[in-house]
Amino acid sequence: MRSTFRIRRPHRKSRAAKAAAAVVAGAMALTLTACGGDGDNKDDKGSDGGATSKAPTVELPKLDGQKLEVAAVWTGPEQENFTKVLDEFEKRTGAEVSFVPTGNNTSTFLGTKIQGGKPPNVAFLPQVGVLHQFAEKGWIKPLGSEAQAQLDKNFSAGWKDLGAYEGKQYGVYAKAANKSLVWYNTAAFEAAGIAGEPKTWDEFVQTAQTLSDAGSPAVSVGGADGWTLTDWFENIYLSQAGPEKYDQLAEHKIKWTDPSVKEALTTLAELWGKDELLAGGTKGALQAEFPKSVTQTFSGDTPAAMVFEGDFVAANINADTKAKIGTDAKVFPFPAVGDESPVVSGGDAAVALKDDKGSQALLTFLASTDAAEIWAAQGGFISPNKEMDLKAYKDDVTRDIAKALLAAGDDFRFDMSDQAPAAFGGTQGQGEWKGLQDFLKDPSDVAGAQKALETSAAAAYKD
Repeated sequence: MRSTFRIRRPHRKSRAAKAAAAVVAGAMALTLTACGGDGDNKDDKGSDGGATSKAPTVELPKLDGQKLEVAAVWTGPEQENFTKVLDEFEKRTGAEVSFVPTGNNTSTFLGTKIQGGKPPNVAFLPQVGVLHQFAEKGWIKPLGSEAQAQLDKNFSAGWKDLGAYEGKQYGVYAKAANKSLVWYNTAAFEAAGIAGEPKTWDEFVQTAQTLSDAGSPAVSVGGADGWTLTDWFENIYLSQAGPEKYDQLAEHKIKWTDPSVKEALTTLAELWGKDELLAGGTKGALQAEFPKSVTQTFSGDTPAAMVFEGDFVAANINADTKAKIGTDAKVFPFPAVGDESPVVSGGDAAVALKDDKGSQALLTFLASTDAAEIWAAQGGFISPNKEMDLKAYKDDVTRDIAKALLAAGDDFRFDMSDQAPAAFGGTQGQGEWKGLQDFLKDPSDVAGAQKALETSAAAAYKD
């Protein structure tokens, strides 16, 4: 069994959420590989893709005619799935809600809106560091009593702490993510004669080589979106360097020139440095955005065999391919680089940017089991809401991922780049995103990558 490390409460001005260790990897391996179908059970709540049929569990005010704007990073299937939640909120309150995609530079997009005097009512922040920065500037509003009541009822202390700053609660982590999963095309594995799933990094690289030798593009990497590359690094680093070093690097208490970073980048280069193992080679990986990295694994004449990313991959599989989760598309935990497989969690915190009745009502709804179950029914989503009905999940694979998340309680490691200042961990074309894209372009230059990453980190954490 994996050893666990308890949450340490964030201190004042902390850039990092002090959430601690990962879900038990052995339990994940058992639950994720035991799924035998696509899970579209008509008896499950929400299997029609719409609202749950049970009575509402939360009362909402009437907001007839009030117009609300919600901003988040999601596009495509993820946006469409979230829209079902907003539809139900409109139905219950009479409000009109519009959705605005922020693009990958969420903090820049919102900062411009706020400074221009036209912020959205509610925004989803994918980075803890951004939540802290916005709270410090006074740009987001504390939760009202109704939203706080739902949060206290439905969420554990660890997830509440992630949405708090200096003793005040600002965020509702309505959407969580397990960012330590490798999804694979079962037909490609069968064609290459691969019977088992790799459990260690060495086995993973060897599996990729076997697939490549058999004629399959082995690993699809969405390198055009720098955030996917940070997730690659974080999983390797957590497994190899351990949770204490992970926390230190997340807070920039150790530098990116540290030997532990050199070791992780050198390990990553064992995959990224072999052009034949990447779908489309290095050039193709750098040109592939996240959605393409998924679709080219499960569709087309010569699909790739594996794609690494979180549980939300399921949304793209369901919407953009004909693959059935649990049969055509299966999943295994990120392979162990050190003694244990890592589990890195992420999430999106809903916050109010306007101090009005409608914004607080929407946060109240998002903190409820009602919203979580509607969202879960769409697929490609997991919730840290511990009171929601697990039958609402669209398929067995996602349901098991969600069970593992809840089983972890308050023991988890949060995405490292999402804990960083946005200038380093959350902005396209700069910081860690750019540094790792440059490293993907030239994985032989480990020292150069470390120097560039440390230069960017030093400037961002100083500010």
